[in-house]
Order: sequence, then structure tokens, then C-alpha cells
Amino acid sequence: MNEHPPITIPTHLLPSDGRFGSGPSRVNSAFVAQLAASGSSFLGTSHRKPGVKDVVRSIQEGISELYELPDGYEVVIGVGGATSFWDAATFGLIADRSAHFVCGEFSEKFAAVTSGAPHLGESVIVAAPYGSAPTPRHIEEVDVAAYIHNETSTGVKAPFDRFGDALVVVDGTSGAGAIPFDVSVVDAYYFSPQKAFGSDGGLWLSIMSPTSVERIESIASSGRWIPPFLSLSTALDNSRKNQTYNTPALATLFLLERQVASNLAEGGLDVVAQRSADSSQHVYDWAEASRYATPFVESPILRSPTVVTIDLDDSVASQDVIGALGDNGIVDIGGYRKLGRNQLRIATFPNTPTSDVEALTACIDFVVESL
Repeated sequence: MNEHPPITIPTHLLPSDGRFGSGPSRVNSAFVAQLAASGSSFLGTSHRKPGVKDVVRSIQEGISELYELPDGYEVVIGVGGATSFWDAATFGLIADRSAHFVCGEFSEKFAAVTSGAPHLGESVIVAAPYGSAPTPRHIEEVDVAAYIHNETSTGVKAPFDRFGDALVVVDGTSGAGAIPFDVSVVDAYYFSPQKAFGSDGGLWLSIMSPTSVERIESIASSGRWIPPFLSLSTALDNSRKNQTYNTPALATLFLLERQVASNLAEGGLDVVAQRSADSSQHVYDWAEASRYATPFVESPILRSPTVVTIDLDDSVASQDVIGALGDNGIVDIGGYRKLGRNQLRIATFPNTPTSDVEALTACIDFVVESL
């Protein structure tokens, strides 16, 4: 509990928007206004009709353009978020056995799902300490190699690569829309839209290679029992019709479509990714120059450009800093709860201008000096 007297941060130091959460992340307020202005023409309409299907098609085409997808790659959409995709992949993408390169809470959770699946062989776990990442390598007798692009819990940007015939399946949830990568190396790059894409939760999207599509169709025709809600074959069939198997959150689709279109209008993935890179680098530089803060991720090459984790000296209680900032409208910068560290976690997704990130670090300094 914060026992310090209230701290009022001078108005000129405050960011234009105090939201720095790692998900759900900052949503563009203009898109929310556009959603409200749509009135009865969008919300409350059927997701099987053109008004919604056109939005889904626009999202699929926009993602394809944003990532310059090669011929044969498809953008598949399903309901339930990336957590549901772990279950769906366990039923419909892994033929027998998977390897998991684990470096945090979320990569660890996917490994736990496959490890408990009675129809699969024993999962191979290649783990690194939190704050680091395992080196990609060939694993014998697995048909899926599962990586994470950006570990939201720790602020690690992890490497991935292709070895042998195993499908490369990458969790891109807090990297998608802000960290470019070589699409040809990946067979299924899946993510939720409530982070760098500035939308809301409840959906998963996956960039699928022709090889992953073949795997999905092969497993679906093998006789394996797959719950309909978790069927990647069903998701694939519906996505080709610009719809989802069951009713999606229309507001999420609306916001995502607007964000993807905005990213393209700005100049594409490299342009918006540079904003995240500039913002995160400011925080890392600030922490390294600080007397009380240090980057949690020691290796610069592994430091995330979208989720920055900063350890505080024991003399500065993170909860006191978080509480004082919250009193001034700056929110959602607490460290990931299960890490249990004296830590701040700051999202630097593209919707956050670098000027706001610079204002945030100035506010943190002001609060620490005032405590």
C-alpha cells in the first residue's frame, strides 16, 4: 500500500495519453469515434452479411499487403484469441510431436497444452531463463517447432528459424504489426489483435503457409476427433469465405480493419515498426543512464521493441511508483505478476508516439525524486 503523500506531476510533463499497457493496448480514439458514428449500420448486424464480411476481407487483404505474403499464403481468422489457437494447433496442426522453445509465461503455456494432450507424443521443451531466449536448433522426430516472437511476460524478442521438415509455428501476439520478420521461414504466425494492432481481444489471426494448410487438411481427413470450435480446417474454410465459424466481436473487427489500413497508409510495416523501435530504445537508454533503473533483458539483441521491462533498485518500490503515476492518469505499467520482480513493464506499440514515451520517463523520474 502506498503510504506516501499524493504526488502531483506538473501538467507539462504528462504524456498526451496515459495508457501504456501491454494488452489490451492503447486504441486509436479516432477509430472508436468512427465505430460509434457507424450507428446501426455495423454493430448488431449479421457476420454472414456483406457489411461484416467486407471488413474481414479488408483485414485479410491488408495483412497480406502489410507482410507482402508470397503466393499461396493465407490469412486465417478464428474466435477465441491466441490462447484458443494453442488448443486448435494441438488438435489440428501437430501431427504427432512438437518442440517448444520457451522463454516466458506464454511460450510455456503452449508447451503445457501439448504436453497434456493424450493423442500426441511427448513434447520436447527447450527452455531459457526468463529474460533470455533459447537458441533455435534442430530437434529430431518432431513435426512442429513452436517459437514465440516476442514474449510479452518478459520483454524478450526471441529468435526463430527453420530446421528440417518441422512446421515453424510462431506466437506473434505482441510482435505482430510492429516487428518485421522473414515470412518464408514461418508456416503459421498467429496472434491476437489487442496489442500492436491496437484493437480488442477475442480473435486469433494466423498467417498460414501452403505447407501448414496441407498439414491442416491432412489431419482433418485422418479421422482424428477435433472439437468443431477448435478445428483449423473449419477456420480455414470459413476464412476463405471472409467469415468466422461462429460470431466474432464486431467491434474488434472494426478497430483492427481501421488499424491495418492506417499502418498501410503510413507507409507499411517498416515505418510503424520504426516508431516502436525508437520509443523502446529511448526507454532502454534512459534506464541504462539511470541511477535506479536497469533493463531486465541484459542482451541488447534480445530486447523487445514493443514491451520494455525495467527493473528498479530495491530502494525504489515499483508499486509506489505505479501508484503515484496512476493517480496522475498514467496506467498499466506494472510488471508481469508471475515474475514477481520490482519491475515496470512499458508497452511501446506503434499507437504510442515516442513523445509520450519520453514524457513517461520524465514522469517516472519526477515521481521517484518526490517519493
